[in-house]
Amino acid sequence: METLSGHLTLKQLAREAGVSVATLDRVLHGRPGVREETARRVRAAIERHDGPHKGDQTARPAKFVFVTPKGDNVFMRMIVDHVADMSNWLAARRITVENVTADILDPPALAKALESLAGRCDGVAVVALDHQSVRAAIDDLAASGAHVVTLVSDVPGSARAHYVGVDNVAAGRTAATLLGRLNGARPGKIAVVAGSYSLRDHAERLFGFQQVMSLEHRHLSPLPSVEGFDQNEVNEALTARLLDEHPDLVGVYNVGAGTEGVAKALSDSGRGEDLVFVAHDLTPFTRRALLRGLVDAVISQDAGHEARSAIRVLLALTRGERWLPEQEKIRIDIVMRDNLP
Repeated sequence: METLSGHLTLKQLAREAGVSVATLDRVLHGRPGVREETARRVRAAIERHDGPHKGDQTARPAKFVFVTPKGDNVFMRMIVDHVADMSNWLAARRITVENVTADILDPPALAKALESLAGRCDGVAVVALDHQSVRAAIDDLAASGAHVVTLVSDVPGSARAHYVGVDNVAAGRTAATLLGRLNGARPGKIAVVAGSYSLRDHAERLFGFQQVMSLEHRHLSPLPSVEGFDQNEVNEALTARLLDEHPDLVGVYNVGAGTEGVAKALSDSGRGEDLVFVAHDLTPFTRRALLRGLVDAVISQDAGHEARSAIRVLLALTRGERWLPEQEKIRIDIVMRDNLP
């Protein structure tokens, strides 16, 4: 049984809060179905044992840096906003957090941004590109004494201490299952719009997607994927072209961001209601698109959980404490119009 800060087991913590281990797990992962009063008791029990720690006010101040993509990526902005919402919690622990943006699809630019942080901070959370120059920059940061966690997209061959994000192969498999089940026995082609093949999370989603499609839904034919670099305008043009070229299209899978562009092309074509559209990340736009019927299902990861998890892990590493693995596991949620949270 894992312990909380090296002292309390999950069963002991659940007993102290007067809840079941299953309810405790729901609160730890921010899942619905728990009364607010019950969730408050659980959070209070966690706070008593996991912080603020007695040594927080005398501990050495720490600085963390989040390296996130440049551009209009709504999900990434949500992560940054959640970090900002933690300002009081961070201040109580003498932590400051800076956000640095970089072109994460440009390996030299991202590596340069990481290299510039050596000696300037205690921890870094980076949305990373799995490229040799980026791996080297992460290794150098770790060698300089900074703790590094990868966020959303992983670089497993590097010296990063932890990955904060979902199992992206499983996310891609989930997308294929949704498209297969929602289409039923109807045959046809599936358009696949990726952000970038160089992003590990997108590459892993594509792998999982193709795996399930080839084994379980052979009546559906995925087209060769196209890269839209998570840009709405590019995704709109790519989707419009695919709709024009393939009248037998029955589904669309958007692997990354830029969902608004894909949805606009579907809406403009007049075929939005006829095709199954599966996308990622619950944002204000995808919420509206689900309600309107433009998007059929969203494979969601909790931006707030990821922001809090990255901070907690970096704090534990900086202070030489343990963290609770169950609390830091990012789960995959399937959101449809009928179960919008």
